[in-house]
Amino acid sequence: MSDPINAPAADAAAVARYQKFNFQPVAERCIGCNHVRLADGVAYCNSYAIPEAKWAGGMCNFATHAKIEKKVDGKMVNPIKASKRGGK
Repeated sequence: MSDPINAPAADAAAVARYQKFNFQPVAERCIGCNHVRLADGVAYCNSYAIPEAKWAGGMCNFATHAKIEKKVDGKMVNPIKASKRGGK
C-alpha cells in the first residue's frame, strides 16, 4: 500500500495501542481521512481497529474525506407551510 497523503505520524502511545489491540492497516478507501496515522511505515485508523469492516455496509461513519450523498425528492413544498413548520 502506498503512503497516505498528508498522514501525520503516530505518537508512542498510539503505536503501543495499535500493537496491543491488533489494529489492522487501513483500507484503500480510508486514504485521505484525518483519522489515518502512520506507524512504522504502515497506515492505521486512529478511531477503529478494523477499518475494512466500517466500509462493509457502505460508507464509514468516521470518514472525514467522504461526502454523504442526499437523495432529493421531487415533491413540491408549499413555502408558506414550510416556514410555519420551522424548516423541518
